[in-house]
Parts: sequence; C-alpha cells; structure tokens
Amino acid sequence: MSETIKAHLYILLATALIASSFLVSGKLSGIIDPISITMYRFFIAALVLMPIFIKQEYRKRISSTFGRGMIISLFYSLYFIGMFKALESTTVLNTSTLYTLVPLMTAILCIFFFKEKISLTQLFIYFIAMLGTTIVIFKANIELFLNFSLNQGDIIFLLGSISMALYSIFLKFLYKKDDILLVLVFCTLVGGCIWMFLTMQVLDIPLEWEKIDGNLFYLMLYISIVTTVFTLFLYQKGSIVLGSKKLMAYVYLSPAMVAILSFIFDKQSISFGIFVGIIISTFATIVLLKQK
Repeated sequence: MSETIKAHLYILLATALIASSFLVSGKLSGIIDPISITMYRFFIAALVLMPIFIKQEYRKRISSTFGRGMIISLFYSLYFIGMFKALESTTVLNTSTLYTLVPLMTAILCIFFFKEKISLTQLFIYFIAMLGTTIVIFKANIELFLNFSLNQGDIIFLLGSISMALYSIFLKFLYKKDDILLVLVFCTLVGGCIWMFLTMQVLDIPLEWEKIDGNLFYLMLYISIVTTVFTLFLYQKGSIVLGSKKLMAYVYLSPAMVAILSFIFDKQSISFGIFVGIIISTFATIVLLKQK
C-alpha cells in the first residue's frame, strides 16, 4: 500500500472519529464550561502519552519540538475558544454552515505559504462541496436555509475558522523530516493545556472537573484518547503526505458522517434530501482529493 493511500485512510479514520465526538460531546455539554472541558480533554490526552518518554530518544526531542508544538496548539486552541465564545450568541447550525468555508480558506492560505494555485475548476468544486454539506446541515429544509443570517457570534466563529485553517497550514509548514510524531502530538497537547489555562484565567472560568464522574468520565476518556490523541496523530501523519488543502477537504464529509453515525447509533432517519446532500458532498470531496 502506497504512502498516499495510507495517508487518505488516516484522515478518513480521523474524520469518522471526529464525527463520533459530536455525538459524545453532546452528552457532556452543559455540565461544566466548554473551555474547561477542552482543557480537561487535552490534559487527559497528554497524560496518556506520558509513558512514551521512558525512551531517552523521545525525551531528548522535547526541547527541539516544544516551541513548534506551542505554535500549532495556539491555532488549534483558538479555534475551540472562538467556537465556544461564538456559541454564546449564535447557533450550532450557523457554526456548522460557516465551517464549510474552512477548506476554501485553507486553499487560499496555501497560495501564500506554499505558492500553490487555485484554478476556476477547483473553485467550482469547492462551491459544489459546500452546497452538498449545506444540504445535510440544513436537513434539506429550504425554510431553515432562508432564515439563515449572520450575527456577532458568527464573526467570532469565522475568526476561529481561520485559526483552524492556519492549524492545518502549520502542521505541514513546521514539520521537520526527523520529527517524532508522538513527541510533536504530546507537545501540541501540552501547549493546548497552557493556552486553555491562560484563557480560563483571563475569563475567570473555574475548572469544576469533579462534576465529570461516573459514566460521564468514560465518555471523557473516549473524546480525550480516541478523538484527541488518535486524531491529532492521524492528522499530523496525513498532512505530511497530503498537504493542507487535501487534509481540509475531508471537512466536507464530516456532516455526512455525523448523519450516518446518528442513523446507526441513535436510530435517526436520513431523508432523501439529506441523502442527496451526502452524495453531492462525497462526490465533490473525491474530485478535490484527485486534484494535483
């Protein structure tokens, strides 16, 4: 199996895991502040990776990797901070819709960072992919779409979305050939803890981690280990081969995967309109991934 095919499988798996995190996170929402939950998530994930430093080779790489991990985690953390702050004055539907702009933002940033170009054909495909995901997000309901309007929270989320695009850029831009990915993932997680802690101090947010107990703690372990450690590793490994544009193209599959997982685990039906949206977004994503 070629490295390119492996990289696509890595990102496809990561996309599915992130989609599952939406279902799990919904059960944790409202218990403690979302920024505190995110810091808890990063903290547990970093603890899980601590045993890798039994190897002396890994310990030696921390000093040369930590600075770059802090930069990568800054953009990763800014996205979550922007999302949580935005949701104080906007809706999940609005943020989901605006998130479809991230692949196009990434493609534009690639022009400046990697001297890549965007053809008119690619722009058209991005539009078709956005159309497909929008159909899924709005559940093929034209009234919901017509009632869509921007507010102050949406502007905040747009800034957060730019941070997510920059996160994918810096995954590729700061990577060195001799990097040990697990060390880079660990430094990214520790950096995320630091940025989240500083944000909590500024906004005067309490930890309240003791409220996450019983079955909720097992859900916390799932999003910390499976949808944080694994996905960070898979994204960083996949971005090296595929680059930022193709990495972010998988965003268009996320709403479709959420709909499919909701159908499998929560028995939620998929209407014909949503099914059409899934087909459109999947087809457009495949075309984008085949672009040079």
